[in-house]
Amino acid sequence: MSVSQTTFRAALLDTSAAVPDGLRDAAERPAGRRFSVYRNNVAVSLTEAMHQAFPVIARLLGSQNMDGLAGLFLRKHPPSSPLMMFYGEEFPEFLAGMEQLSHLGYLPDVARLELALRRSYHSADSQPAPPDALAIPPEEIVLAKLEFAPSMKVLRSDWPLFSIWRFNSEEGAPKPAPGSEDILITRPEFDPAPHFLPKGGADWIAHVQAGLTIGEAFEQTSAVFPEFDLGATLALLLQGGAITSVSIERLAT
Repeated sequence: MSVSQTTFRAALLDTSAAVPDGLRDAAERPAGRRFSVYRNNVAVSLTEAMHQAFPVIARLLGSQNMDGLAGLFLRKHPPSSPLMMFYGEEFPEFLAGMEQLSHLGYLPDVARLELALRRSYHSADSQPAPPDALAIPPEEIVLAKLEFAPSMKVLRSDWPLFSIWRFNSEEGAPKPAPGSEDILITRPEFDPAPHFLPKGGADWIAHVQAGLTIGEAFEQTSAVFPEFDLGATLALLLQGGAITSVSIERLAT
């Protein structure tokens, strides 16, 4: 009796499932013990992949709890690609749907941040604009349009996301204080890093990505966030190599 791929896959990903009937090894013997060893190896490998992909989540929950979550996640979301860099894409939504973790409402955003760091790492390479790309008169800066590196990522959060990440990643970091925080991820020299974005920074970047000039984006952003610090946001982008192109649309004379 042959074993269907669906049955084999289901049993492989669920350590509590029985070995499929009719499964044989190369010598035509029942593959019970060999299958169990193989299944265990798969589970261990994918659990380790989750620890590596979401180290801050693992630290927040503890190693044993992360092991248990990885097992539950594996059964609901088996790998869809042989490339482990894609494994865990559904983890933020999985965490958001876990009623037992509803008191830790920031966990899905932490997972989104860790996914964004991984996506940034694997994004296409690009050539950053030179450091003096914006060393132009103010009346011309407002007319400039920018293009950003594929590795640049922006996250918005109702939680102190950057502070949570830093407190669980850096020794001596201050404890998070309540409040929303947005994050800019840049990848200078192939090493993604998160940065705290000034209030309004995420909105301004979104406006620029939509095709507005620096000045137009500033006007729209400052209407909502009067305290928006354009200089600080531009400095983060330049220092992180996130700006790849500066073009100026000069007014016709």
